[in-house]
Amino acid sequence: MTARRLSGKPVADEIRAKTAHMVENLNRDGFKAKVAVLLATENEATAWYVRSIERAAAQQGVECQVLQMPEADQDQLAAAITALNEDESVHGIILQTPLPEGVDTAALVQLIDPAKDIDGANPLSLGRLSVGQPAFAPATARSVVEILEHYRIPIAGQHVAVVGRSAVVGKPLAQLLLQRDATVSICHSRTAQLADFTKPAAITVMAVGRANLLTSQEVADSSVVIDVGTNVDEAGQLVGDVHAASVQPKVRALSPVPGGVGTVTTALLIWHTVQAAAKVCESIMWRGEPMTTRR
Repeated sequence: MTARRLSGKPVADEIRAKTAHMVENLNRDGFKAKVAVLLATENEATAWYVRSIERAAAQQGVECQVLQMPEADQDQLAAAITALNEDESVHGIILQTPLPEGVDTAALVQLIDPAKDIDGANPLSLGRLSVGQPAFAPATARSVVEILEHYRIPIAGQHVAVVGRSAVVGKPLAQLLLQRDATVSICHSRTAQLADFTKPAAITVMAVGRANLLTSQEVADSSVVIDVGTNVDEAGQLVGDVHAASVQPKVRALSPVPGGVGTVTTALLIWHTVQAAAKVCESIMWRGEPMTTRR
């Protein structure tokens, strides 16, 4: 058996298509969606990722403002977030990590206006998500669900093992899956006997950050595996948390690394920005204010 390849490209293309439609509607009303990214590091890998967001935004007709703040301190970053919250032309805010040493990331993400928190970083967003209230989910976590739904892989009633407990993937993903009536087991790097949870699962999601952790010994025949991991191996190659060569002959479907979840994540960030802009646009139209003042 050869596993079906769950490529992220067709999923991202589908998201981009609905984004383009909404951007067209916003532009018709004289409204421009805008995302702002706070970049406080000179790390090249992080800078590359931010450039990918810029490119994605430009391709969709969304304005992207990157605030370069290398070596900024706590107060400077806090002031920048507050200013973006108050800037009516900005609809989405991303606080890109890593941040400079000594900066309290937890305190900063709490400052992000939940209405502009397009990557679900603020604990308020995660809290709302957990009780089923409207909120933007972290884009990587939502990408997993988008892939499963695009390929028509059943979620309701299925046992899903989520390996990883981070606030940006594992925990919010568990909430998204529960909302879709899955039975969820949350595992992590210190789970004893990981196979006891992953082998009975119809779907396993790996998001723990350990290269090649999941092998054929930990998965069931004909199960589905989503690999969120991004690790660099000894040869300098990007690999996931799944030992693909081992798992692929056994499972029904597997998302690749690269080319899987990460491809969808950037498209979702732009989609979330446009959704946030649409809410503001609708509010302004309801109040009868001229759109030209809000571009």
